[in-house]
Amino acid sequence: MMDTQKIKAIAEQKLEGTDLFVVDCTCTPGNEVELIVDSDTSVGIDACAELSRAIEAELDRDAEDFSLTVMSAGIGSELRSLRQYRKLVGSPVEVLLTSGVKLLARLDGVTDREVTLSYEEKQTVEGKKRKQLVKVSRTYPFSEIKYTKEWLDFK
Repeated sequence: MMDTQKIKAIAEQKLEGTDLFVVDCTCTPGNEVELIVDSDTSVGIDACAELSRAIEAELDRDAEDFSLTVMSAGIGSELRSLRQYRKLVGSPVEVLLTSGVKLLARLDGVTDREVTLSYEEKQTVEGKKRKQLVKVSRTYPFSEIKYTKEWLDFK
């Protein structure tokens, strides 16, 4: 099986000085390697192809046969790195908490340990019979978050 850490290290070296960064690298038992990259701006197909060629040049196909796919982190895919979170500050996100609660919120801030989200929530307001929508801002540690995705509203 291919060494994903070695592939990540080669990719990070090749991406040094660009706005591209490695998000994840996985390998199946059949040596099908998937390298996911993202960018602070956008990832073009030419950048993926160029990175794929550069990585394949560093590896020996005679020693171990493999299939390498380099792709960008797609819209709607789970955020896996702190840099992806930082890129989306101020944007709408979908967050599933480990408690099972799903939130559609705006990502207001990110630290190494937690995220700050703002969203509307129904709460009892003094002097009102029914619960009212109130804008709240809460901080959640990463340990309470199952996944976070960029959220696009097509309405």
